[in-house]
Amino acid sequence: MSRAEAEAESVRVQDTAVRKPSPLWTFGLFRSELLTTFRRWRTIALLAVLAAVPILIGIAIKIETRDGSTAGGGGGEGPAFISQITNNGLFLVFTALAATLPFFLPMAIGVIAGDAIAGEANAGTLRYLLVAPAGRTRLLLTKYATTMTFCLVATLVVALSALAVGALLFPLGELTTISGTRISFTEGLGRALLIALVVAASLIGVAALGLFVSTLTNSGIAAMATTVGLVITIQILDQIPQLHALQPYFFSHYWLSFADLMRDPVYWDDLVRNLGLQGLYAAVFGSAAWARFTAKDITA
Repeated sequence: MSRAEAEAESVRVQDTAVRKPSPLWTFGLFRSELLTTFRRWRTIALLAVLAAVPILIGIAIKIETRDGSTAGGGGGEGPAFISQITNNGLFLVFTALAATLPFFLPMAIGVIAGDAIAGEANAGTLRYLLVAPAGRTRLLLTKYATTMTFCLVATLVVALSALAVGALLFPLGELTTISGTRISFTEGLGRALLIALVVAASLIGVAALGLFVSTLTNSGIAAMATTVGLVITIQILDQIPQLHALQPYFFSHYWLSFADLMRDPVYWDDLVRNLGLQGLYAAVFGSAAWARFTAKDITA
């Protein structure tokens, strides 16, 4: 081997070593993505809207029941136990999650996921991220982890806002489950936390879908609009009786199964189906996003 070839090989080896990121560097990339995402005014606005929904629901129910009438017309169920809120403010947590899950939470996740890759390309920063020792796979996983973190934070914002409003406007105490049994307030809080975690996990399919759409375009707005549009379309299709054979495969079909956590004993069948379906969507669209992004010609 000539001296020039030896020097070239040495430079190649050094470059490979430099470009092989350590786990600590990966955590730093994830931390940077989190800070960037949660510092954006758009993210703050989305979280503020989500926090406002339980406040509006609580105030509306308080006004409706000020003359002693029952919320929701006394039907007993409604959107996640709405008639129970006047008896126990903790039920506002379940109601708020049921009210935000069909539209507000998926919309917020669609915005964050849709902008993950396309937004960087539109801003002209995607090439610079890939010049750093990130690698496309590592960057994609970091973007998805950031989106999933937002899923959890957004769900907890709804739950905590509802808990605070419920405690201010309504009494707290023992809860009556759907099965008619009584559980302590502490156990009710535990179930509320578990329900919030299940709701957050129910959105991993939407997050993977949005990330895939984000790899298809360099326009963040187009990716966000497409993701939100697909979420709305799927939910419309889920309500058409003629499509009953396909509906169990729609990612939104089992979203409200979290109510089964308020049964005694807990009914797990639909919960397991929901989580399994979300995992399937995450695997399919996550793989599609990886295949598209790793083969994509990055020009911005």
